[in-house]
Amino acid sequence: MSGGLLHSAQSLLATALGLARTRLELFSTELQEQLTRLFYLFIGAVAVLLLAALGAAFAALALLASLPAEHRAGAAAVIAVAFLAMAFAAAWALRRFSVDQPRALEASVAELERDRQALQP
Repeated sequence: MSGGLLHSAQSLLATALGLARTRLELFSTELQEQLTRLFYLFIGAVAVLLLAALGAAFAALALLASLPAEHRAGAAAVIAVAFLAMAFAAAWALRRFSVDQPRALEASVAELERDRQALQP
């Protein structure tokens, strides 16, 4: 192999390794961002749901305790339906939130696709 060809091959390999390193750094950054976002989303959702459930449960108990005995069963049924409706609304909102999020590692995939197209003849 001539010196010029060997130098070109080494240069091409160095360039390819540099591209791979840059893409891996981007991938790592995006992965870290996704994990951080998921962690805070999970912790926040658990805290909100726990506090909301406790508040609603105590409010429901206070309401039931304040009613005459003959109306407690009907009021308990209405409260149960209200809790189920709130659970449905929360599940619907969570689903909409998760669908609206950008695809994980989208920038890395786009960069790799650009690299692939650039290398095609």
